[in-house]
Amino acid sequence: MSHLMALSQVSLGATVSVGSDASLRRSVFKAQNVNFSDKSWAPVLPLDLKTKSGRLRNKSVVCMSVQQASAPKVAVSPLELDNATEPPLNIYKPKEPYTATIVSVERIVGPKAPGETCHIVIDHGGNVPYWEGQSYGVIPPGENPKKPGAPNNVRLYSIASTRYGDYFDGKTTSLCVRRAVYYDPETGKEDPSKNGVCSNYLCNSKPGDKIKITGPAGKIMLLPEDNPNATHIMIATGTGVAPYRGYLRRMFMEAVPTFKFGGLAWLFLGVANTDSLLYDEEFSKYLKDYPDNFRYDIALSREHKNKRGGKMYVQDKIEEYSDEIFKLLDGGAHIYFCGLKGMMPGIQETLKRVAEERGESWEEKLSQLKKNKQWHVEVY
Repeated sequence: MSHLMALSQVSLGATVSVGSDASLRRSVFKAQNVNFSDKSWAPVLPLDLKTKSGRLRNKSVVCMSVQQASAPKVAVSPLELDNATEPPLNIYKPKEPYTATIVSVERIVGPKAPGETCHIVIDHGGNVPYWEGQSYGVIPPGENPKKPGAPNNVRLYSIASTRYGDYFDGKTTSLCVRRAVYYDPETGKEDPSKNGVCSNYLCNSKPGDKIKITGPAGKIMLLPEDNPNATHIMIATGTGVAPYRGYLRRMFMEAVPTFKFGGLAWLFLGVANTDSLLYDEEFSKYLKDYPDNFRYDIALSREHKNKRGGKMYVQDKIEEYSDEIFKLLDGGAHIYFCGLKGMMPGIQETLKRVAEERGESWEEKLSQLKKNKQWHVEVY
């Protein structure tokens, strides 16, 4: 993450070129002073992801407008990754997975977050290309407990990077993984024997470890790019924010010649508390640099109250801006939902109530949104 924070300090109007050699890339950001267009800047020290920056600790409202800045963008390669007219699908299957390599595993939540979430970078050598919004399958080592003698089942994870990866060279992918921990309902103590096999495997992995991956999979969450000025409303709980990180990096961080985003991206994120915020530094940077193109609203269930005095969940934020959201949908906006299955009933109930208050039939409206391919849902 330190390379991202350093990039944010580049002089206005610059385009940063990142080479293919990983060691060279890292050395660039370790330099004490770098000069672009005769304007010096000092790289920011790496962010301590275990304690977080605390930037939004005391803010309950994060949808704001700040002075426009001319933001630099990062050059990406190989640009041939943008030439394909159809997304890659299931290049590697469970019976013949690809063996990739773990690059890094970083905890990205603070000490008061309920549970642990890790950002995991995987080197696929450019051999398993994907598009934003797709998923990778991961096959954890060991035997399937339900099928003795057979390997473990594939677990799908939404990809949390663009097709160019965290190093912008098309050779890596990133996953956002929450460690699944099982607590015995009687004792209240953790039972490691029932913990999530794949999530614990990924969060415990180390740089250099080999990992079997499949895919890429999925088309429902692909980012439509036929209209670069479209509106995209993104709703997530927890690690469901993963595909949106990829969307937003493509929109606001990368210098992709064939995709110049000029529309509106509006992110709604629901998590437990401030320490649970994921990729907040990136999103806050986009908010500062692109206030006319990016909005960012957070629901912290353990810190915020809804208008009825109860805990604020992501559907409460949706209700707060419901009139605007419905007008945007009527104008052709795309709306995305990603996270746990349990998020959808509350959201659907809220949207139905709002529609009825507006004198509309939610069933008819939903049917039309699906018909127009404006409705994108991926829950797990």
